[in-house]
Amino acid sequence: MRTRSTSGTTRPLLSRTTVRVALGLALVAVPATAVATTATPADHHRPAAAHDAARTTRAATGLDDPAKKEIAMQLVSSAENSSLDWKAQYKYIEDIGDGRGYTGGIIGFCSGTHDMLELVELYTQRKPGNVLAKYLPALRKVDGSDSHEGLDPNYTKDWKKAAQDPAFQQAQNDERDRVYFNPAVKRGKADGIGVLGQFAYYDAIVMHGDGDDPTSFSGIRKRALAKAKPPAQGGDEKTYLNAFLDARVWAMKQEEAHSDTSRVDTEQRVFLKKGNLDLHTPLDWKVYGDGYHIG
Repeated sequence: MRTRSTSGTTRPLLSRTTVRVALGLALVAVPATAVATTATPADHHRPAAAHDAARTTRAATGLDDPAKKEIAMQLVSSAENSSLDWKAQYKYIEDIGDGRGYTGGIIGFCSGTHDMLELVELYTQRKPGNVLAKYLPALRKVDGSDSHEGLDPNYTKDWKKAAQDPAFQQAQNDERDRVYFNPAVKRGKADGIGVLGQFAYYDAIVMHGDGDDPTSFSGIRKRALAKAKPPAQGGDEKTYLNAFLDARVWAMKQEEAHSDTSRVDTEQRVFLKKGNLDLHTPLDWKVYGDGYHIG
């Protein structure tokens, strides 16, 4: 995913190709469902059945709820595009000079990090002969580099043309979900965290990707686990999320391009301090000093 800075992102070139494997292996070892709750003093005096019922209700709504997912898309877009209109980004494409070639679409698919190639392959599988299909040989050749060889001069123009096609828009949605959104939400539910926590996971994997390095999503989570336990391990949700956001800020500051941590400090941390663990509206936050509101 692109950032507001043109200096690029911290994700290694191969991190996008390993994200599905890394998260897939991690999720094999955890339950498919988990409880997302923060105990209050009153909870300790509830009958067990009532307490379990409250926990079940708490876990019922996740970030994958359509209304919550729409909020997540707007929150990310406010940081990435300075706009809540995330659907306007299907047509976006440019080289931001981060060593990953062209960056395009709603999640910042990159020609140098494999996910743009997989997106165009999916689009072509569903709609052979589309305007981008002819670039598949070039996309395979430049994968893993910042090269535009075989793409210039018309690739960006054809991308914007393809973005008018509902089939390409749906392909972007599906690849975003398969590679980033669904794995982040599944991991969050397994850790027993609610909607806000699942969003924090999603925002982290969008920016940092996943892999073995300390600044990847798994590295950030590992750093947080060294400080606090998630609810699924008996920990307090707010305490754990504070530890995760601390780890996220640390990871962002490892590269100048991410030195502005307002998407955590004046967005996610604001919701957490208010105890809004399920991202109930209205929501008010700032990113890079710009204010946003969802009613």
